[in-house]
Amino acid sequence: MSLPPIHPAESQGPVPDGASAAQRFLRAGTLQLGAPPPLSIYVHLPWCLKKCPYCDFNSHEWAPKTPAASPPQGGAFGLGRPGAEPLNALPEARYLDALRADLEASLPLVWCRSVHSIFIGGGTPSLFSPDAIARLLSDLRQLLPLQPGCEVTMEANPGTFEKDRFRAFHQAGVTRLSIGVQSFNDDKLKALGRVHDSAQALAAVEEAAATFGTFNLDLMYALPGQTQAELAADLRTALQFNPPHLSLYHLTLEPNTVFASRPPVLPDDDTSAAMLDQVTDTLAAAGMDRYEVSAYARPGHRCTHNLNYWQFGDYLGLGAGAHGKLSFPHRVVRQVKWREPAAYMREALAGRAVSNEEEVSRKALPFEFMLNLLRLRHGFEPALFTERTGLPPSAIAAGLQLAKAKGLLEQVQAETGPLLRPTARGFDFLSDLQSLFL
Repeated sequence: MSLPPIHPAESQGPVPDGASAAQRFLRAGTLQLGAPPPLSIYVHLPWCLKKCPYCDFNSHEWAPKTPAASPPQGGAFGLGRPGAEPLNALPEARYLDALRADLEASLPLVWCRSVHSIFIGGGTPSLFSPDAIARLLSDLRQLLPLQPGCEVTMEANPGTFEKDRFRAFHQAGVTRLSIGVQSFNDDKLKALGRVHDSAQALAAVEEAAATFGTFNLDLMYALPGQTQAELAADLRTALQFNPPHLSLYHLTLEPNTVFASRPPVLPDDDTSAAMLDQVTDTLAAAGMDRYEVSAYARPGHRCTHNLNYWQFGDYLGLGAGAHGKLSFPHRVVRQVKWREPAAYMREALAGRAVSNEEEVSRKALPFEFMLNLLRLRHGFEPALFTERTGLPPSAIAAGLQLAKAKGLLEQVQAETGPLLRPTARGFDFLSDLQSLFL
């Protein structure tokens, strides 16, 4: 669980401060949006111990120097090894100062709105100390009203795990951990360039299960040289912890990654399709509901933050390269913060955290809405389209008609009223269904 699907804005020169932007965004326009959607906060902590060869997120390697000649063992930067503290620790204090300045400048854009969820992603957020995470959450609470029971999720990697560290994150205010396991197979972890091994993964999941009332495991399939038997072993290992939530992602070769320039040998399309069937059958038999294309949960453990993305809710992005989407009475706006950590800290501390922004056009809104909502297996209320985009139902009428005619979409009657949802075939061919709304 990480960044939502977005369309990066093009640079438009100097971006005005929050107060000036708020005045501009509140002016009259042609869209007529309903009540503001739920507001989430996404905080990006951009550093990793090592850049994975498949990763296209905004992450930056931070290689600590230690007095020891050998690389640090036992966790991030030699955690748990007396006498092996890093000589060049992360710039936690300066980055946290920049995040607070970023938030303070953004407040005019979200006045009087409460926060439903917080997601701390990366990078590898668990490289930051529990004290730093506590300060971050304290700053958020001071400046924004949080809903009762606000979900606070933080991504963590087994390679930055040490005994009691997850407990300290929980004490700092994190309510939900998302652990980037990817696989429990040492050969596959090595092929993916991960910094942890299977033993560290098992220890991290065991500690998360003992500490958090809910947590998520991220796994990947269709890995280099992976067989269905190896995937089955990964699923069995994950399920032995009775996880409340599992995210299963097909490994894809993204542009501008090491894997894109030097692609590994991956399972063919037929094998990959069989693996997806294997995943859905195995997790359904284990009582996990596939509520989104890649997300499976037990009752009461769906991810509130990601659901807000998929339901075209709002999110304020804070941190290097963070993206945001904010709704106003007559427009929907996307923002992007400075990508490079050094540039972000410099500009945010000067009150200029936003590198570029755009107003989402009327033409783009139907596709952006449907791109997200169609990921939900159980569907959505048709009225939500007008409420979240400000456009009339006629803006998607032709696409809906064509999708139904192709057998990719259906309307069903629920207790709360009619719902639109992908058919089983539409879920299998989701890209084809989404493209009908371009």
